[in-house]
Amino acid sequence: MPKTYINSDLQQCMITWRHWLHQHPELAFKEETTSDYIANALVDMGYEIERGWATTGIVATLKGQQEGRSIALRADIDALPLTEKNHIPHKSLHDGKMHACGHDGHTTMLLGAAAHLKENNNFAGTVHFIFQPAEEAFGGARVMVEEGLFDRFPCDAVFGMHNWPGLPAGEFAVHNKEVMSAVDTIYISVKGKGGHAAMPDQIIDPIVTSAQLITALQSVVSRNVSPLASAVVSITQVNGGHAANVIPDEIKLVGTLRYFDNAVGDKVKKRIKKVVKHTCKSMGAKGKVQFEAGYPATINTPKHAKQCAIAAVSLVGKNKVHRDMPPSMGAEDFSYMLNASQGAYIWIGNGEGEGGCMLHNSQYDFNDDILPLGASYWVKLVTDYL
Repeated sequence: MPKTYINSDLQQCMITWRHWLHQHPELAFKEETTSDYIANALVDMGYEIERGWATTGIVATLKGQQEGRSIALRADIDALPLTEKNHIPHKSLHDGKMHACGHDGHTTMLLGAAAHLKENNNFAGTVHFIFQPAEEAFGGARVMVEEGLFDRFPCDAVFGMHNWPGLPAGEFAVHNKEVMSAVDTIYISVKGKGGHAAMPDQIIDPIVTSAQLITALQSVVSRNVSPLASAVVSITQVNGGHAANVIPDEIKLVGTLRYFDNAVGDKVKKRIKKVVKHTCKSMGAKGKVQFEAGYPATINTPKHAKQCAIAAVSLVGKNKVHRDMPPSMGAEDFSYMLNASQGAYIWIGNGEGEGGCMLHNSQYDFNDDILPLGASYWVKLVTDYL
């Protein structure tokens, strides 16, 4: 059995917190009720807190019994614009909003750690508990960093944790460096000359051109990126046309680019521009590409990843802490905090079966059984590091 620092009373309290948060999901930068709930819980524990970071974010600080280093722990608090299809007592009360990524669990685990450490601060140094809004696509971490988060709350390292469906409960994954990819959005405009669908010889067809282009873009990674590196180009939207007998003037494509190494990302972008330009030109059309930068890659500092692994091993044993799992091509705005500080981001298993449904799915639910383990990991990391 995993080692735990969380007693039965606190565990039950954590379940109550998690279920309330799950029932009351709120979207990015609008987590007012969520923020109030978290703030009240922290104040009840005896914390002094600062609110208003990135609109709804909260930072609580705990000093140990002696002076020493400083550590920051982060949990995300926002939900997704998704209608829940679960039939559970704590189902979302707000149609079109759902905690489908486990941020309710992340918040609860950090609250549990804060509760335990408040009563057991026999360490040397300072802990900052960061409750961050707007992780889902809006970059609340970036906003907090830009507002001076680490100037106001200096720290030697910052740490994050995400639940991982498919990884058995009671296990962890700790990557030495790359954890999550960078993400950019691709916007492509293909302009031709529209006209009657029965007279294709008199038009420049942007639909056929787009079809050729989508196929050509699939060679960008396979023939320009080393097999030892990683990148993904996916076209996810094809927009254009309005009638069965009309070939439109323009088609708009939207897609995503993922990578870990900025040099690889830059190379792929240059190649995409050339493929769009010359494929469109060969068909008589005109192509234009724009890239919208998303989150940077989430890259751990190796020495801090090792510290995380040591803490996890002490709880569950070496054979349940995976150091060689492939990184994910998903993205995470904790990357902004790691770009501003050193630190690491790890995965905690959410389970393989029920409760382990994939992230961003309408039938996902965080696994309450791992709440004590997640909170205990934070406690152990703090006491080891400080």
